Amino acid sequence: MAPRALWTGNVTFGLVNVPVRIYSAVHEHKLQFHLVHEKDDSPIGYQKICKVEDKPVSNDEIVKAYEFKKGEFVQLTDEDFEAVQVEGQHTIDLQDFVPYEDIDPVFFAHSYLVGPQDGGEKTYALLMRAMEKSGLVGIGKFVMRSRQYLGCLRVRDGALSLEQLHFADEIDEPTGILPDKMPSVASRELDMALTLIEGFSGTWEPEKYEDTYTDALREVVKAKRRGKDVHELREPEDEEAPPDLMEALRLSIEQSQKSRRSAKKPAARKKKRATAKR
Repeated sequence: MAPRALWTGNVTFGLVNVPVRIYSAVHEHKLQFHLVHEKDDSPIGYQKICKVEDKPVSNDEIVKAYEFKKGEFVQLTDEDFEAVQVEGQHTIDLQDFVPYEDIDPVFFAHSYLVGPQDGGEKTYALLMRAMEKSGLVGIGKFVMRSRQYLGCLRVRDGALSLEQLHFADEIDEPTGILPDKMPSVASRELDMALTLIEGFSGTWEPEKYEDTYTDALREVVKAKRRGKDVHELREPEDEEAPPDLMEALRLSIEQSQKSRRSAKKPAARKKKRATAKR
């Protein structure tokens, strides 16, 4: 099955337009856990409660609000969000080309794969080959899921990749976490530390680092299954769920037959009493 595109639009540089689709480039190790009631294995549900009325509220009565001052909000509708037209809404306009190594890793947030749309393969190949030859990466802004991001477009493994970047004012400086004056370090201690680092130095091999915590959790799950410590999720009975059409017809016929029989019995008793009087 082909991956589902998260974003469809265009990459532009100068007068060149490249129609592309963006896909997620990573999948995280996540075990999905459900919350259940310990004593009867029934699922735990959540309701959105109005804190003033102390009553559940349906989704169509809920809107987003921005608190501009303590306790004071303005409400925003879907139309308000749609009315915001900014650069990057449907295009990634590459504004600069810079060396990849000049970007501090703290700016990187998430990775995406970028593939061509149908009919855009030639311009896609042109952009990829030109960037590959230049050794530079493209910087531009794009909008995804109602947020604007800074992006770094680069060539990776024979395809284009988009790195979502933080904006500069989103990066926190290390102020307040360091002492006013750093302690001095003796040259002998520094030499020993350098020797230790050199003893561990090598090449970057990402395959050698494994998620041992998730693996250990999977083993716990397997052990519980082997020990038959398995619980079946108890779904709540939906009393309001309508029966299917055939079942509804069958029940209707049964009820109508019962009603007719009940109506006949009093009539039969009246007729019997009248006969006895004669």
